[in-house]
Amino acid sequence: MFAAEAQPTPLTESPITQDITAEWQEIAAMVAPFLEEVRQQLAAQVAAFDPGIAPYAEYALASQGKQLRATLTGLAANSVGGWNDGTVKVAVIIEMVHLATLLHDDIMDGAALRRNRPTLARKWDSTTAVLVGDCLFANSLRLAAEFPTTDVCRAVSTATRTVCSGEILQNKQQGKLALSQAEYFKMLRMKTGELFALACELGGSLAGGDARETRALRDYGMALGTAYQVYDDCLDIFGSEAEAGKSLGTDIAGGKATLPVILLCEQAGPDIQPRLNQMIQRWDETQLNILRGWLSEFNTLERSQSRLESSLADARKALGAISESSPRDALEELTRFLAQQSAELGVG
Repeated sequence: MFAAEAQPTPLTESPITQDITAEWQEIAAMVAPFLEEVRQQLAAQVAAFDPGIAPYAEYALASQGKQLRATLTGLAANSVGGWNDGTVKVAVIIEMVHLATLLHDDIMDGAALRRNRPTLARKWDSTTAVLVGDCLFANSLRLAAEFPTTDVCRAVSTATRTVCSGEILQNKQQGKLALSQAEYFKMLRMKTGELFALACELGGSLAGGDARETRALRDYGMALGTAYQVYDDCLDIFGSEAEAGKSLGTDIAGGKATLPVILLCEQAGPDIQPRLNQMIQRWDETQLNILRGWLSEFNTLERSQSRLESSLADARKALGAISESSPRDALEELTRFLAQQSAELGVG
């Protein structure tokens, strides 16, 4: 019997500190003009939608958050040369693909909040959210087709297919909480790592990076994206709604296997799976408290953080192929920023 079942662990608050926010702002400041150009062009793309659709697309646009993928595109470009009109356009494309996936994710997860606001599906309806996401996907590919060669369009369409395939694989595994770590990380690389990798790869190649540099940037992005998704999965359980900016527990409530739960299933034995299934059937805040107690009993947060650190080490190693520069240093700083965010989880 799990000791924490009778004594539910209280929900803890672990907001990101002002120091961490300042650190992010310092990193983003290195590509501030680039990000402003991306914001303007993205807003212009959304405003150009049919007037009946634009308000929904604008609402989705307000859920961008830190524009992490756009920041990666700019930093990758600067690390091998410098950003230009092409890197701005590709950052806009990737942001639109990302926004589309968020709209679809929120529907599949049944999420009520995104960035501390009602999701588009909750504010209007799921059908509208699906179709707005489809419009964003289609427009991103239209923009990609404007490049003089087919290379960018091929890379974007391939990455989009990979992301969607990862989501399909994850959906097919719904309810299988005792997923193997190999299966889990494969899905992470597909549904999250791929867009991080694409941002770094295209940012580098369009800035004039050679094949070796571009490959290194892609490897960096894949490792960083994998670590980021591990963090996000932990945040869904160990964070707070104020910190996450979205509903907590949506992964487990939707029968989605995440690393902390996978580690719990590995350590607790076969009896835990039916108990988790029963928990999902009556999911509420009390069940989240109980789950946190079980996960703490087997140190799953600490073990997940260790795996995250390993991916961040891989990201830093990949940067060895890039000449030392301030933008490269900023890419390394991003790994430390994510490690610090991870360390804040469960502290309170």
